[in-house]
Amino acid sequence: MPHTLAEKLLISHSEVDSASPGDIIMVRCDLVMANDVSGPVAFRQMERMGVQRVFDPSKVVMVSDHFMPAKDARSAALQKRLKSWSNLQGVYYYGQGRGGIEHTVLVEDGWIVPGMVVAGGDSHTCTYGALGAFGTGLGSTDIAACLAFGEFWQQVPGTIQVEFTGHKGSFVAGKDLILAVIADIGVGGGANAVLEFVGEGAASLSLDERLAVANMAVEAGAETGIFPADEMTARYLDRRTNREWYPEKSDPDASYVHKVKIDLNSLEPLVALPHSPGNVVTVSEARGTKIDQVYIGNCSNGTITDLRQTAEILRGNKVHPDVRAIIVPASQKVYRQAISEGLIDVFIEAGAVVSTPTCGACFGGHMGVLAEGERAITTTNRNFKGRMGSPLAEVCLANAYVAAAAAVAGEIVEPGSICSEPVR
Repeated sequence: MPHTLAEKLLISHSEVDSASPGDIIMVRCDLVMANDVSGPVAFRQMERMGVQRVFDPSKVVMVSDHFMPAKDARSAALQKRLKSWSNLQGVYYYGQGRGGIEHTVLVEDGWIVPGMVVAGGDSHTCTYGALGAFGTGLGSTDIAACLAFGEFWQQVPGTIQVEFTGHKGSFVAGKDLILAVIADIGVGGGANAVLEFVGEGAASLSLDERLAVANMAVEAGAETGIFPADEMTARYLDRRTNREWYPEKSDPDASYVHKVKIDLNSLEPLVALPHSPGNVVTVSEARGTKIDQVYIGNCSNGTITDLRQTAEILRGNKVHPDVRAIIVPASQKVYRQAISEGLIDVFIEAGAVVSTPTCGACFGGHMGVLAEGERAITTTNRNFKGRMGSPLAEVCLANAYVAAAAAVAGEIVEPGSICSEPVR
């Protein structure tokens, strides 16, 4: 029986030989991850189960990133709890100054390879699909079960094939590709399904841009988003990991619930206006929208690629006097690379501030939340009411070029009005 890539990964981690969309199976975890928000809740549930030890300490990673650095005594207690539990269990722990945002850190440190199944206590665990893994976000009770038993139940999803044809134009980035997909199928269009990204346009994307695309699959309601592993994946993983892996892809005659085709040759930079990732317009349609804050970072767009794009726009320019610009490298490694390339100097000279790696303001936690009546443009992944602070604030989503251009202009503008042709 032919199978899609996602079906193959789930079957290989279960006791069944075949499965179809809608089937419910138990799936083994190659890795279980939680953070300073989801972890402590999962620990309590695990204790209520009467389980004292995790199923396999080598397959569990904890990352402090949502409230790192701690903003108050309560968040400091979460950090303390996560670290002490990790030490007791003997699992790997990323704390302040030693990691960064969970999805970036696990990828860059070689924890993730193609073919894996990853259960994460965060909805954006779908990010790992950039490397051909099945990453899915689970609630803390399900994460507790994964910590205890190393498996979770999964209804086998159907697969939506998303084919990217052609090549990206000026100032178009991975963010625009996934916004185009969400604009096409809607924020619920991927429900009970996996988005599988294929085509020459998908193959040409760097790993950083694949991370941006896979990261927002959940914003279409999908279980996960996944790229078949290829030579780009192999080059990225070379000398990054010693984990064994092999490339897998969907069978040629596999069944898809739907097929979507996005022509990159005609794709413009896009903006998701408040209050939905599906409220997508072109940057030219959003032109003139006043901005109070620019936030560049997050698990979707805090990579070195995003910081380089930001620097291309900010170099030789100044942040508008009415705008706050906050730039957040997604990891300590990204931060150090940005320093070595002189990007941090560019940001500071322009009048932006640079934060330690953190989820911070993305989810309305700290270090850049919005006041009533303010509007931000960000490279984050959600723009619901109240997402970054006041429910009476507004959040627009865009790529780093567009966000940085707004920082200079004080309003949404085409990046080409600020900077000449981007460096490729």
